[in-house]
Amino acid sequence: MAYDRELANRIRGCLGDAGPYDEKAMFGGLAFLVDGNMAVAASGTGALMARVDPEAADDLLGNDAEPMVMRGRPMRGWLLVPVAAVGDDDVLQQWVDRCVAFARTLPPK
Repeated sequence: MAYDRELANRIRGCLGDAGPYDEKAMFGGLAFLVDGNMAVAASGTGALMARVDPEAADDLLGNDAEPMVMRGRPMRGWLLVPVAAVGDDDVLQQWVDRCVAFARTLPPK
């Protein structure tokens, strides 16, 4: 499944003031990288793929976010948020800000 281009455009809008970032096709979606680290993506599954602090991930579950599973294994610190749950621009902005903030804690690549 191709990624949601509208969601990708909305993510770009949220990243506008976040400083430089790169875009890269990954995992069937379009990833947005900060300092070379993936922060957030319009996934190929039709959801927002959010990279968050692994210590905070469990607290974010249940508000439409679910653990991201690859090859049958949950990925620590990665969440999927359905597009419908980020329909509001302010909600999407909060997710993008959270993801960018975590990506900035990682060593640049």
